[in-house]
Amino acid sequence: MGLRFRPVDTSFYDLLTESAQHLVTGASLLADMLAEGADHDDVARRMREAEHNADETTHAIVKRVNSTFVTPFDREDIYSLASGLDDVMDMMDEVVDMILLYEVKVLPAELSGQVEVLQRCAELTAAAMPNLQSMQSLEEYWIEVNRLENTGDKNHRRIIANIFSGDFKTIEVLKLKDIAEALEEAIDAFEKVANTVEQIAVKES
Repeated sequence: MGLRFRPVDTSFYDLLTESAQHLVTGASLLADMLAEGADHDDVARRMREAEHNADETTHAIVKRVNSTFVTPFDREDIYSLASGLDDVMDMMDEVVDMILLYEVKVLPAELSGQVEVLQRCAELTAAAMPNLQSMQSLEEYWIEVNRLENTGDKNHRRIIANIFSGDFKTIEVLKLKDIAEALEEAIDAFEKVANTVEQIAVKES
């Protein structure tokens, strides 16, 4: 078996790492949005800026793929990974926008647990991206994100049970259910990113 040529150019790894760092920022802003006494308008404005910056990085990755003759791994995998990272940011932005537009004043404390899961997933993903260059120390990443996704599922069931407990007015139930489901979808999106990384690692091993 011949050795596969792996380009020295690190720009793809740098851009993917940059993309994942945007998720750390997004998860932090989401935590700010849930904080007591938060200025929702200000947080939403900052989240829009962060989402725009994330889009710019995604566009840079796609442009780089389209203009590079030899990519570090399969083009489709780079597209999938960049798209997956962008999806997570879009979903977190959606949660912030919902809280703003729905004018939700009281949020169940349990939602903070989901945001903590998102923050941990974001930190792990940002730390994993540079390791794509060596394809080392990645298995722990996708195993832990899968575990966190399971935790998110359990949290979600408890949150939904609380929302429908009778403690909230009907209109609030509908709003909070939307927000809770959007948070779970964001966690699921992180798992998809981790699964894409696993597929890449298996192919390259």
